[in-house]
Amino acid sequence: MDHLPRFTAAAVQAAPVYLDPAATVDKAVALIAEAAAHGAGLVVFPEAFVPGYPYWNWTMNPVQGSPWFERLQRSSVDIPGPHVDALREAARRHGIVLVIGVNERAPHSLGVLYNTLLTIGPDGALLGVHRKLVPTWAEKLTWTGGDGSSLVVHPTPVGPLGALACGENTNTLARFTLLAQGELVHASCYIALPVAPADYDMADAIAVRTAAHSFEGKVFSVVACSTISPEIVDTLAGDDGELREAFTRPRSALSGVFGPDGRPVTDPLVDDEGIVYAEIDLARCIRPRQMHDITGHYNRFDVFRLEVDNRPRTPVTFTAPPTATATATATATPTPASEEDA
Repeated sequence: MDHLPRFTAAAVQAAPVYLDPAATVDKAVALIAEAAAHGAGLVVFPEAFVPGYPYWNWTMNPVQGSPWFERLQRSSVDIPGPHVDALREAARRHGIVLVIGVNERAPHSLGVLYNTLLTIGPDGALLGVHRKLVPTWAEKLTWTGGDGSSLVVHPTPVGPLGALACGENTNTLARFTLLAQGELVHASCYIALPVAPADYDMADAIAVRTAAHSFEGKVFSVVACSTISPEIVDTLAGDDGELREAFTRPRSALSGVFGPDGRPVTDPLVDDEGIVYAEIDLARCIRPRQMHDITGHYNRFDVFRLEVDNRPRTPVTFTAPPTATATATATATPTPASEEDA
């Protein structure tokens, strides 16, 4: 690669307009405009940003959470659909590369929702639709896992770009699959998790995972995490004092940009809403790889081999597509013969 891009990255740390997809997309469009006005060429949003994260999976039993699942299903996103079109238009209008998390409705089943990351190019093209491979812990009550077809690194004006959602950034093989395709810019999309176990520091967990991927792969990572708004607290905790205290727990979110040495390029943002900006020079990925290049000379491909099944998985496969003629033939009722014909 003769030319390695230099650009400004923007990591958005914000709360959605909870369970309101239209208002959340409007907020995202405004934040995209703000980031572009500050010179951003890449804008990364949190996981499940549109229209929000199913926190009830952590605070309610499955029966109590079922009406909330229906509410989320009714306010999720269709791909293609008008909400995605609005995001694509914003990326095109401002000439930025966009990564944003959405709840995606499956076209074939009312019971299937995906935790999906969209990657959109500066021309508004939908480059990637990555469905989180394995919903984490309580998330299995809401989301269905994706498949390997979306583990793709996309060529973009800001360089080869890959993206993973939250706990996927702990999955060594998923991360290696992106690195082995030449990833140089990694989007890590998270949610604030104030309802995690008491000894779990989400801000530290995000920083450790982001630093690990950046250092191991010698890449830049842009990490964006959601925040907990008072609206979310009121909606989900109500008058429950214990839950309200849990939802306002500190160090539940961290966003920022990490370099190929594993260190933050600039100070990360913890808990508060805002946008972190950082200058990225992909030429900084070259020299560290002379020492450790785990997708090149610092590996033993005669000893290790990773095989990825990247076939899309569908609920039904037809050996041949049905045709109108075949359908009409199969459903036609034979005409009785007349007495004269007999």
